[in-house]
Amino acid sequence: MLAAKLLGMMEGMRIIGVLAPGGSTVFSNELAHGADPHRTLWEKGYRIVRPLSATGVAPDIVLTVQLAAHSKRITHPRFVTRTIEQDLPAVVPVPRQRIAAYAIVLSELGLLGTQFSELTAVPGLWGLPGGGIQDGESPSQAVVREVCEEAGQQLELSQLLDLQTDHWIGRSPTGIVEDFHAVRIIYSGVCPEPIPIQVNDAGGTTAAATWIPLDTWANVNWTQGARALLDRHLPDLSS
Repeated sequence: MLAAKLLGMMEGMRIIGVLAPGGSTVFSNELAHGADPHRTLWEKGYRIVRPLSATGVAPDIVLTVQLAAHSKRITHPRFVTRTIEQDLPAVVPVPRQRIAAYAIVLSELGLLGTQFSELTAVPGLWGLPGGGIQDGESPSQAVVREVCEEAGQQLELSQLLDLQTDHWIGRSPTGIVEDFHAVRIIYSGVCPEPIPIQVNDAGGTTAAATWIPLDTWANVNWTQGARALLDRHLPDLSS
């Protein structure tokens, strides 16, 4: 009962939709726990064209997106809650929404990738550098900090690229069974002066980091979410 009440009360960052940069607001709402903003807006007659800005500091983050109206039937894929671990204990999962910032980071050495540690649900897989936004921190500040912690690199942000969400039930690094809603704000950026990799997040969720040559990145065992973002954005960023 308590978990159900908490789930009903949880709200995330505010999503504001405009039809043109600087235009009037046509949509404004908190991102509720478990909600997929792409589907939510599609059901209201809009599609997200691109994110425009991510402002404010946690927990009061506002993401403004450019929208385009559509008149199609509601055929956007349903956002399904997955159970990513078998034989979970018979307990009510604790609802948790985590707003995080990640980046597709390039340098003269290639693409920066980070490998997940045994503390995560996807040990050994590779993802984009980034992580949770701390209270009082903006999304851009968070991703710059995370790139330094996970790989020892100094990041210069280029642009806001995308918004990605995921929803699953599984065990957290601390062993708690969670109804987990991942909200990822995605940037692009560069390291003008890449230095030898140093994982400063010792004992955390990052096992390793490396610069991956652009002609071999597709051979890496990425998480599903990271590969989707790279397939969508890396060709333009690396051209």
